[in-house]
Amino acid sequence: MEIQEIKDLMTQFDTSSLREFSFKTSESALSFSKNEQLVQVAPSSERVVFTQEPPVTSSLAVQEAVVSAPTKEVVVEESKVETVVAEGEIVASPLVGVAYLAASPDKPPFVAIGDTVKKGQTLIIIEAMKVMNEVPAPCDGIVTEILVANEEVIEFGQGLVRIK
Repeated sequence: MEIQEIKDLMTQFDTSSLREFSFKTSESALSFSKNEQLVQVAPSSERVVFTQEPPVTSSLAVQEAVVSAPTKEVVVEESKVETVVAEGEIVASPLVGVAYLAASPDKPPFVAIGDTVKKGQTLIIIEAMKVMNEVPAPCDGIVTEILVANEEVIEFGQGLVRIK
């Protein structure tokens, strides 16, 4: 199996909704999994497991492997891939509850990524004990990231929105 074929399979697997994928030929075997966080390379059985780390860090290590059948050798190459991390101050949840991004389902959201906000402007509403609590912007800025989904249960101190 050629390295380009392996890269193509990795790309297709990464963009798919599959959690695991195995591919076997008489010469080699590949297994991809999004469920594990360790990389295993077992040259004796010619099995290679590819994994993807969570996108929490600012860079991810991409593992590429080539399995050559005649020599039973496994070569692993590692390269760095930079990810874009949103900048700005995180607005944390002041209480536990359910986050609402809009006043009602038929209304537009309070803020969207790229919106300019003023200090005191409502970013999100948190429902706690049947009381709707507005979360105001702590400063003027631009919304660079929305960290919660509509109707998501959130914890105290959890990040809600990032403002730059």
